[in-house]
Amino acid sequence: MTVLTVMKRSLLILTVLLVTGLSKPVFSQWMYGAFSTGLNLTQVDGDEEYGYKKFGFTGGPSVIKPFGKNRNWSVTMELLFSMKGSRQRSDFSPADSIADSLSYYDGYKLDLNYVEIPLLVHYTDKKMIAAGVGFSYGQRVGYKELEDHNDITGWRHVDTAACPYENVDLSVIADLRIRLYKRLWLNGRFTYSMLPIRTREFVVAGTPDDVKWTRKQYNNVISIRLTYIFNEPLPFKNKKKTN
Repeated sequence: MTVLTVMKRSLLILTVLLVTGLSKPVFSQWMYGAFSTGLNLTQVDGDEEYGYKKFGFTGGPSVIKPFGKNRNWSVTMELLFSMKGSRQRSDFSPADSIADSLSYYDGYKLDLNYVEIPLLVHYTDKKMIAAGVGFSYGQRVGYKELEDHNDITGWRHVDTAACPYENVDLSVIADLRIRLYKRLWLNGRFTYSMLPIRTREFVVAGTPDDVKWTRKQYNNVISIRLTYIFNEPLPFKNKKKTN
């Protein structure tokens, strides 16, 4: 079974569950439909650049299956489009006086786009806050890598015969949701690659024997999202006054 087949089947399953859950009251009692949208703050550990300096979109549908005595536990399956990568700002221009300026490495841009299928288990406390952990399967669907070497050509594509980044990114997830208003939740999430997405060799040009070292690279992502759970029973209802 190919990766594309898995993605198509996951999308079909999510669509069927969402449509059925939103249209049939009996089904919606044990399965909720949701949609999340927000921002990724990303970096790539091992690329010699530090800080969450790359911003990107993240969002997509999900289904939630509550379980347990008081339905405080739940399993969530999502289908997300997620933009990741890394940034290093270019601080110099060709007019600056820098030794060996044509080979001076000054700026870096990496865009990695994924379609992801996260699977998480949550515990909800007092219907107001939910914490969860899980795993995510990510399929890379986009890639762009640019460097600026402080010459007149400006930003240019990294010269590689083929994309050096792995097609698949398996990640571990820690997740926290806080109810904002009725069915709207504020969601914070930390995602980290379990396996390297690339192994890269770095070279310092102009040094004796060209100093080299190798680093394994990992996606490191903080997500801030809004999640709306369409058919979730409201925890608080106005009580009718009784005589």
